[in-house]
Amino acid sequence: MDRDTVTPLLITFNEIQNIERTLAKLDWAKCIVAIDSGSTDGTLDMLAKDPRIEVIPRPFDSFAEQCNFGLTHIRTDWVLSLDADYELSDALVSELTGLRPAVEDRGYRAAFVYRIYGRPLRGTLYPPRTVLYRVAGARYENEGHGHRIRLQGRISDLKGVIYHDDRKPLSRWLGSQLKYAAREAAHLLEMPRERLGRVDRIRLMGWPAPILVLGYVLFAKGAILDGRAGWFYAFQRLLAEVLLALELLDRRLSSGTK
Repeated sequence: MDRDTVTPLLITFNEIQNIERTLAKLDWAKCIVAIDSGSTDGTLDMLAKDPRIEVIPRPFDSFAEQCNFGLTHIRTDWVLSLDADYELSDALVSELTGLRPAVEDRGYRAAFVYRIYGRPLRGTLYPPRTVLYRVAGARYENEGHGHRIRLQGRISDLKGVIYHDDRKPLSRWLGSQLKYAAREAAHLLEMPRERLGRVDRIRLMGWPAPILVLGYVLFAKGAILDGRAGWFYAFQRLLAEVLLALELLDRRLSSGTK
């Protein structure tokens, strides 16, 4: 694959703690598109230093709509869709030039290595994502607090990984989790139960999920062997599930439902 046919797409908002590491692995890109929702922390100054980067402001309403808006500004056949706390591995950057997509190939999926302040974890709950895909026909849809790309065609796995390393302040993370919990609770309560997967059915119950996720992250994912970074991640996931359980309970109690 000719890397000139790929445009990285970044979704940014106050990412000064992360954006420099993300950009450092995009030195191969001819152009980069950043959709920014009102950064005030120096992110825009950092982006303005690079003449390859086109910064387009848009008030945030949802991740899916930010991404869909971004896709309308991509002028190449392929897009590499990244969060501003992602860092491409050297192996993935090298792999791009060796890709030979067939007509039926619509995109490529990457696995993630989760880092806590640069310390890689043995495992993570962060799922693989389709990050590299043809722009034509691509469309994002909201799913709970997250978003998912919809493509018609074959999705293949990349061998190289992406590092997820969010170093924004803990207070920022907590604020985001409160918003995510509200969106996720609405999604779980509105979705017909038969359409929910096993994990979401457990989360819908409220109380079991926080207990189960702590044990799963520590032991099944090996975080207990990752020292302080592993405990930090395990407590993050525990708190995220506690906030969701509280949101579900609050909505049920306020509406008088069981």
